[in-house]
Amino acid sequence: MAPDNGSTFGQRVRHARERKGLSRPVLAGLVGRSAEWVKAIEGDRLAMPRLPLLLRLADALGVDDLASLTGDERIAAATYTKGSHPCLLRVKEALTSYEVVVARDAEPASVAVLADRVAHAWHAWHGVGDHRSRVADLLPALLADLQHAARTHEGADRRRVLALLAQTYHLAQLYLSFQPAPDLLMLASDRAMQAAQDADSPRAIAAAAWYLNHLFRDAGEQHEARVDLAVRATTLLGPGRGPEDLALTGLLDLAAALSYAKVGQKGSAERHWAKADEAARRLGAYLHPWLIFGQGMVDAYAITMNNDLVLAGAAVDAATHIDLGLMPSATRRSFHIIETARAHSLHGEPIAVVHLLKKAVQASPETAMFNIFARGAALDLSATGSPIIREDARSLARQLGVAA
Repeated sequence: MAPDNGSTFGQRVRHARERKGLSRPVLAGLVGRSAEWVKAIEGDRLAMPRLPLLLRLADALGVDDLASLTGDERIAAATYTKGSHPCLLRVKEALTSYEVVVARDAEPASVAVLADRVAHAWHAWHGVGDHRSRVADLLPALLADLQHAARTHEGADRRRVLALLAQTYHLAQLYLSFQPAPDLLMLASDRAMQAAQDADSPRAIAAAAWYLNHLFRDAGEQHEARVDLAVRATTLLGPGRGPEDLALTGLLDLAAALSYAKVGQKGSAERHWAKADEAARRLGAYLHPWLIFGQGMVDAYAITMNNDLVLAGAAVDAATHIDLGLMPSATRRSFHIIETARAHSLHGEPIAVVHLLKKAVQASPETAMFNIFARGAALDLSATGSPIIREDARSLARQLGVAA
């Protein structure tokens, strides 16, 4: 198929689909998205997808030359690749360094001291400012000391240390998200689940399942496997559930909702979101100390769920009914503001997109800087936006490190 540079990306996708004789639902199934997503792509309501999904789309359409789909639209590396944090090498060394000495001379830290250090690291992650840089400074020594303690302590203390080690690997996972290091992300994820299982802690396993769900969802793995993981982890939590168990149960229902939304299964997504919402309502003012599960989190993820279902109006409506300023995590606050910007982008409101992305940068600069949507939208609007927003978009692109 020769490239038709006079048409849009969406029009070229539609032409290729019809030429191959595929319906929208069939093409959607081949690329792991919904028929509504294909419709939004063909109607140019969604931007050209990132390179991995673009390649999957080309393969499903039987297109050998990407230019047949992209035409004259430039694939900017800054949009389609992930920016590298300056401390990435230090975190990599912390994850791939192994202590070959049989035992240290020093006694391991107590469980209480290690628990305080892990709690401090979570506070650094959720706090205002450069959270990735702060956590990267803490991870190497914290991982080394926890690994030493896990080898040295015995019985119940060892299991508690392993649960803390799983939490610390979760921090490594969060640091590595939106970084060009998928192998390290998978390594940290696997070690987190292994530490949680070795701790024989249902709560630690449930938290590991939440983070693995994110990893599998972003990698485009089958939603059945993601949902099965969340459901199996839920069964480990006891029937007489206190606040922490109830929060983790709600969190796993939220994971299932997001998994179903990613593949366009609206009814299943909304059913699991409603269960997460019920758990949050039962918890009242309780907020999980480091997973931040509570009513605000459930309400905010309704934006993401509707974005992934390509229901722009519902996503914008969800955003108008919550106050993200009350979110007790600057990192999450910035992420959910970006998701609100994504909703307004789907709704065709570029002025709102630029305004919200600027607010996301103010809330947590490093969250916005390494977010794929934020980077792509700033770069795109700096070139194609209307004159009233173009200069603001260019300034935003410079702040995010993607200025052309």
